[in-house]
Amino acid sequence: MRHRLRLAVLLSCAFAVPTMASTATDPTDRHAGVARIDRARLDQALRGFVDSGQVIGVSALVYQDGREAYAGAFGLADREAGQPMTRDTLVRIYSMTKPVTGVALMQLYEQGKFQLDDPVSRYLPEFAGVRVYAGTDVHGQPLLEAPARPISIRDLMRHTAGFVDGEGAPGPVGALYRQAAPESYDNTLAEQSRRIASVPLLYQPGTRWVYSPAVEIQARLVEVLSGQSFKHYLDQHVLGPLKMRDTRYRVADGDRGRVAALYRRSDDGVMTRDDHEAWKLNGRDTAMTPGSWGLVSSLDDYMRFARMLLDGGELDGARILQPATLRLMASDAMPARTTDRSWLPGKGQVGFGIDFAVRTASPSRSDEASGEVGEFFWDGAANTLFWVDPTNRIAAVLFAQWLPFGKVPLHKAFRDAVYLDDSSAAAPRD
Repeated sequence: MRHRLRLAVLLSCAFAVPTMASTATDPTDRHAGVARIDRARLDQALRGFVDSGQVIGVSALVYQDGREAYAGAFGLADREAGQPMTRDTLVRIYSMTKPVTGVALMQLYEQGKFQLDDPVSRYLPEFAGVRVYAGTDVHGQPLLEAPARPISIRDLMRHTAGFVDGEGAPGPVGALYRQAAPESYDNTLAEQSRRIASVPLLYQPGTRWVYSPAVEIQARLVEVLSGQSFKHYLDQHVLGPLKMRDTRYRVADGDRGRVAALYRRSDDGVMTRDDHEAWKLNGRDTAMTPGSWGLVSSLDDYMRFARMLLDGGELDGARILQPATLRLMASDAMPARTTDRSWLPGKGQVGFGIDFAVRTASPSRSDEASGEVGEFFWDGAANTLFWVDPTNRIAAVLFAQWLPFGKVPLHKAFRDAVYLDDSSAAAPRD
């Protein structure tokens, strides 16, 4: 019953433009079952990771009901330079680039440029002859078969296309992917698409969820459907209208001092600076403008993107998407037969929509991160995170900068602090 009631609330208010009604709830009031942004509680949660040495620097921004409800920054953005983490710090958002790409492509969907179930090969002919890996022969050579159906654009947007999981993938298909070298910074999106299409699919489209370079193909579709380069399209139709002036691929020389250092965490918790490779993309103009990763942003910039999503596709008079399109993107689109979902269940009880994970049930275990049914979210390899919660009218952005993802329970602690008072969103306590 509790879930049905909360879902009814979600459906009645999701993506509604907030009004100035005099009965609006003050988010600082304590109400059981409603998320209450307690600044001291959030400060304590984030500062604790810095004070304990688990995190070098962290910052966060939360909006609720159209107002800033929390902003905090702790520790150092650059340990070697003694540069503090601030609200103005620029960070590499890695896979939080993906939702930006998804929004760009869905703008073209609204214009009737494609349908979600269209074959990708209708617009990118290199995918017409793709084959699927079906094991190896007696000599260890890959066996290939025809796909049961074509890769659809919907597959690209929910990671069910059949692509292998990128550069580090094991097995014969992973080896073929590395041989094709689609991830070179010297590749344009067009060349990258051709190289990805030359690699056999790891599985039949629609049968598994595997995180993959599918969003690079989304970016290429933006170019083909719009007639513009992906970067210029983003600047003109997404970043520019939203006044996201800090969000970009290349960091200008004058802004380098604002960029957080990137660290690599060892198994025993030692953080070593490791951002030389990242600067190969962000420190110069490259042929590659990835749809999956690569953008640098600031807290306030990415919050403008999150607030636009929360407010049904519009912010400060700039209409980016229609509310119906946002509802589509934030709805679970995972086929029921797709039971192999890789590591996605580690995000909690979630499905997947269009470039967002979508929470489908309240947390059921104490080790799950807190979160509201109906929220949609994603994170980045360097431990950044954002989510949009239509029920509680919350948009949240969390920044940190270390690799690899996880190992430190920062995301769970932040979410738990936000939702401690929300009986349907708080993770059970032992």
